[in-house]
Amino acid sequence: MELDAVRTFVAVAEAGQFQAAADELGITQQAASKRVASLERQLGARLFARVARGVRLSVDGQALLPHARELLRAAERAVAAVTPGRRALRIDVVNRRITPANVLYAFYRQRPGIELDVVTLTGLDSAAVLAEVGAGALDATFRSLRDSAGAVPRGLAAARVIDERHEVLVGPRHPLADASEVTPAELAGHPLWMPGLTEVEPRGYYADLAEAFGLTIDTLGPSFGVEAMLAELAGSDRLATFVGDGSRYLWPESYDLRRIPVVDPVPVYPLSVIWRAGNPHPLLAGFLEYLDARYRARPGGDVWVPGWAR
Repeated sequence: MELDAVRTFVAVAEAGQFQAAADELGITQQAASKRVASLERQLGARLFARVARGVRLSVDGQALLPHARELLRAAERAVAAVTPGRRALRIDVVNRRITPANVLYAFYRQRPGIELDVVTLTGLDSAAVLAEVGAGALDATFRSLRDSAGAVPRGLAAARVIDERHEVLVGPRHPLADASEVTPAELAGHPLWMPGLTEVEPRGYYADLAEAFGLTIDTLGPSFGVEAMLAELAGSDRLATFVGDGSRYLWPESYDLRRIPVVDPVPVYPLSVIWRAGNPHPLLAGFLEYLDARYRARPGGDVWVPGWAR
């Protein structure tokens, strides 16, 4: 059904007159009559009966009215869902366990009344996600921008806001279990296990990290989920994995897993927030200001980043 015809039908039903409904809609009485007549032909039913002072709903018109109103409300909700300023602020955090998700959660806790749409576009390459930002389907995303060395397509803007420090996660039987910190050089003698790492950006970053420090990082094999990986680590005397210092992982107390900071130097995973320049969403500017004040990555300290991020 044509929404204009449905809208006109509802307006006539509520006004009881074609002229009053036409005035409300900003059209002529003839146009209003044609819209209702077209709807009647489409439905094969007469929706109004003429009375002395206008029209009244027929039995079929009475049956249609609540559905027509709901159809118009659904159309309004659909428009609101994709209109900046009316829809929720839509942010891609890539994965709900990692730092961008925690950053967005901290922002929300400061403004608990705001509308947020938190999405996780895991598995899409950077170009596809940036295209979504450019098209207005996303308000912002977090990416390393490895493939473009920090550059973004025309019309987008980016700021490096997170340098996530690495920790090593091991079980209680691992040789490093009792260490308070560990260096990349010390890690060279221990295999690091990151199964199912298929996304281009992180896979490339960890290849750069492995080459820089002579590490063995195994990304082969299927991933059976974080819970299965944590169980494997808990029982292993040789497996370790990298986690970000801002990531969240929960495990049973009996696992006795250890998170050990990596130092001298500290490898960091650089993440930029990317948004469309000129995006009018009223919450976006506040979110970007929050990132700049609280998290924006600034040089300093004994850290390592790959060449493309320097």
